[in-house]
Amino acid sequence: MSIVVVGSVAFDSIETPSGRVDHALGGAATHFALAASYFTQVRVIGVVGEDFTAANEDVLKKRGVDTSGIEHVAGKSFHWTGSYTRTLNEADTLATELNVFETFTPKIPASYCDSEFLFLANIDPKLQARVRREMPKVKMVCGDTMNYWIKDHSAALAEVLVDLDVLLINDGEAKMLAEDANLVRAAKKILGMGVKTLIVKHGEYGATVFFSERSFPGAKPEAHATPFRAPALPLAEVVDPTGAGDSFAGGFFGYLASKKGELTPGNFRKAMFYGGVMGSFAVEKFGTERTQKLTREEIDARFEQFRALSHLD
Repeated sequence: MSIVVVGSVAFDSIETPSGRVDHALGGAATHFALAASYFTQVRVIGVVGEDFTAANEDVLKKRGVDTSGIEHVAGKSFHWTGSYTRTLNEADTLATELNVFETFTPKIPASYCDSEFLFLANIDPKLQARVRREMPKVKMVCGDTMNYWIKDHSAALAEVLVDLDVLLINDGEAKMLAEDANLVRAAKKILGMGVKTLIVKHGEYGATVFFSERSFPGAKPEAHATPFRAPALPLAEVVDPTGAGDSFAGGFFGYLASKKGELTPGNFRKAMFYGGVMGSFAVEKFGTERTQKLTREEIDARFEQFRALSHLD
């Protein structure tokens, strides 16, 4: 089962209490693709500049990721500079250089059209909606967004939300989107916007999934009634939080794709745990250094740590 992910393939310059890196491989689509690649086939749609080398692309290719949807154009790749020296829970953005990403228009290769799963990473909701329209046959669509699109592009975002099987955002974004400081009420409002299932990420405190009556077609009402909280693994050291959320999404959606998108409460809970597993690995080193060199044995062993931590049946 193949997932198409559309989003940024970029470089990050990051400073944390553990040190600093310049122009490390990053971007939402990159982190997502590497995490998901341990579960299923992944295909990337993005744009890069002349500074994106064959060695950079090989990081994805070595994990079996199909990069034929990455467009190479004249100019420089998207480059984000941020600092976590104040707090590891939120980055201070020092510079955002969109470069070739500023005029990004997703182009879907013909070879991607048989994909059954689509992940719309954090990009302009107008582009998200366009890709969704051009891939009408996918069986499951997950998406992400951020406070900038919520605040200034709400009408375009609303068109995307009605087509999402799962929306993955953090708790601050959820409250902003719903205009409600109470997370439970906020989740109910967001589900009322058309989203079938909402996952709210809490950083070091894990993630909560909120279900609607459309989450599990044909299931008994009690399957939709109760939110489910997946914990985060306590870590002695967090080196770089930058790709954690996108790696969570990759682990979550990658696992569901490996189960052929069979939406049952049990599969959903396990997918949440595998999301947490991939997020926990991502923060252990800068950039993609950790997630590009994992083994499935390491992933499954950490899943068992999550199982023991939560007493998951």
